[in-house]
Amino acid sequence: MKKFFFIFITIIGVNLQAQNLDTFFKGADEFLKDYVKNGKVAYDDIHKNPEKLNALLANAETISVSESDAKNYQAFWINAYNLSVIKGIIDNYPTNSPLDNKGFFDKTTYSLAGKQITLNDIEHKLLRPKFKDPRFHFVLVCGAVGCPPLISKAYLPSTLDAQLEAQTKKAINGSFLKVKKNKVSASKIMEWYKEDFTMNGTTEIDFINKYRTEKVSDKAKLSYFDYNWNLNKQ
Repeated sequence: MKKFFFIFITIIGVNLQAQNLDTFFKGADEFLKDYVKNGKVAYDDIHKNPEKLNALLANAETISVSESDAKNYQAFWINAYNLSVIKGIIDNYPTNSPLDNKGFFDKTTYSLAGKQITLNDIEHKLLRPKFKDPRFHFVLVCGAVGCPPLISKAYLPSTLDAQLEAQTKKAINGSFLKVKKNKVSASKIMEWYKEDFTMNGTTEIDFINKYRTEKVSDKAKLSYFDYNWNLNKQ
């Protein structure tokens, strides 16, 4: 009887966690559709009515995710990162850049999945080192114009790989790179995280050509252009 009761309680707990996670993904999707357009965020509107954002993050506080459940884990933390960036901006609004707010990435903490955690912790402890996927750099959006654009939908476990691929291709074929003959100028992201783009003996040009429609020469000279830290505001 005790064993049966334990199994029953475990099943109930798993189902509740799944429901909470589904509620979070649905809420994130609705929020981003309402407030993000063409990669830009309607900070003025959110600042006037922050209730939806606050409710989303309150839900995220109670969620439990395990890295062994990789798709749910990654999708949750990508969305949690992007929503927390928006929360950080709103808490300091009006502001012209995330860098105008001291400790924005490495000191300010958020209550997420039972943790008190910074934005840098999410990126550099929970995602990059655990999964070694450079495509994260194209979906984690830091609130600046220089970031890859924030999409107006949530990242979902069922579509995550396709979304990671799509955003990486969009960036590599878009403003992330400037190509002129045998000269390639890339976002500073590629310089800051060079180790992520050169794993397993590949070069940065190899990574670029994996996703770029119009290939660049493997002898192309690579440089990096300045990062635009202005706020990605509508």
